[in-house]
Amino acid sequence: MNDLGLTRMVKVEVVTRADDADAVRTLLHASGVSGWTSLSGVSGFGHHGTHEGRLLFNDRAGLVMVIAVLPHDRAEPVVTGLRDILARRPGVMFVSDAWVSRPEYFGAGTSDQPTTRGGRGRAPA
Repeated sequence: MNDLGLTRMVKVEVVTRADDADAVRTLLHASGVSGWTSLSGVSGFGHHGTHEGRLLFNDRAGLVMVIAVLPHDRAEPVVTGLRDILARRPGVMFVSDAWVSRPEYFGAGTSDQPTTRGGRGRAPA
């Protein structure tokens, strides 16, 4: 990634019931996350068995995956808030590093922590 001119960010993915996705999106918005993607009709297999991706009766009955990419300085409050939400509701959260080509799209540049590799500084490994 050093030579590609990409910026290191945090990707948060949450799979939850469609009824609970609004709480996830509200938290992201309140935390200053600049955008996210919501995918409805998610299917999978987990602790509660198989979840079908098709919508049975309405758009509130299925599973939704919400994906957000954010600067490292916003990750802790978002992850903490999502853990609180998921403590009371079914769902899972995945957090990983992501490398982006347009950091300004994700609210980068407001942190004191260096987020680029090469150039101005080195991101923590």
